[in-house]
Amino acid sequence: MKPATDPLAQLTEIRAIMERSSRFLSLSGLSGVGAGVVALAGAAVGHWYLQTHFGTRGFLRLMEGSEADRQAALPFLLGLAVVMIALALLVAFYFTWRRAAQEGRTLWDAPARRLALSLAIPLVAGGLFCVGLYLRGAASFVVPGLLLFYGLALLNASKYTLDEIRLLGLTQMGLGLVAVLLPGWGLIFFALGFGLGHIGYGLVMYNRYERAPRPTL
Repeated sequence: MKPATDPLAQLTEIRAIMERSSRFLSLSGLSGVGAGVVALAGAAVGHWYLQTHFGTRGFLRLMEGSEADRQAALPFLLGLAVVMIALALLVAFYFTWRRAAQEGRTLWDAPARRLALSLAIPLVAGGLFCVGLYLRGAASFVVPGLLLFYGLALLNASKYTLDEIRLLGLTQMGLGLVAVLLPGWGLIFFALGFGLGHIGYGLVMYNRYERAPRPTL
């Protein structure tokens, strides 16, 4: 006689298959750690540049300064942002590609494409909006805007990947709202959200899903 099939086990297997076909589950926690390290390094470089050109209160002086000051700093700040985004994407691609290969999954499948698109639309819109804020003299709202739009992008993308992304998105939005009230602390909130937030999220995800279990004695 064939052994009886466990209905609960069947339902669990069906649910796992449906999740794999509709959600990108190979996102690596190490990619979050790497992106966080890149963000902290970028914040340090930005702080050095602003102190060098605008004095010890460089960030605050840039926000309160003239349009000529903002225009002069814009090429460096945009270049720094491009380098940071490129490095973060390279780190995320490498670690996520490695995890997908270990799991025998395709990196650029349908769920991955949906995830990328759902992230890209709010991020591009938010980036352009924040550049507009900067050029219009509202530089104090740039970092809060970046955090808010990034949080919205993560919330929008969370339905296509791991559920923990939603918590990271809410955290970024919360930091963005607080940063509105403390405009002189923009670089600190940038480092907290994009730096330490990513590192903490990445470590949690790595320990939860990727770290090999310790052998029991």
